[in-house]
Amino acid sequence: MTELRFSKTDRRAKTPTRAHLGDAGLDLCCLDAVELEAGQRARVATGIAVELPAGHAGLIVPRSGLASRHGLSIVNAPGLIDEGYRGELQVLLLNTDSEQALSLKAGERIAQLVVISVAEPVLVEVDSLDESPRGEQGFGSSGR
Repeated sequence: MTELRFSKTDRRAKTPTRAHLGDAGLDLCCLDAVELEAGQRARVATGIAVELPAGHAGLIVPRSGLASRHGLSIVNAPGLIDEGYRGELQVLLLNTDSEQALSLKAGERIAQLVVISVAEPVLVEVDSLDESPRGEQGFGSSGR
């Protein structure tokens, strides 16, 4: 089992938790109350710092319930936390609702931290890439 070491940068911080056994994401909570006007964004403190295991990175992703009910998202979703970063985890929240303001209470769950294994491939420059069935077909190429 991989260990994720963390510390609280503020005594008010809530320990990251999983809502259900087997969940991939650890819920992160805001340290202070947050008011987001329609279309507004803010950098929100969690009071949590992590020490990611070697060969891993953290992804800060939106919570689906807040996105569905209130249009709350993360500006740079997913936010990437590199293995060597030891500072406080902060979340760049965005209220995507064009009309309604959003109020979050101190300690409310605002995002999730997903820890992933990272491949570190050796880069090899070549004159051409191998062919594939998809080729260079990009955006919209699946017809959906």
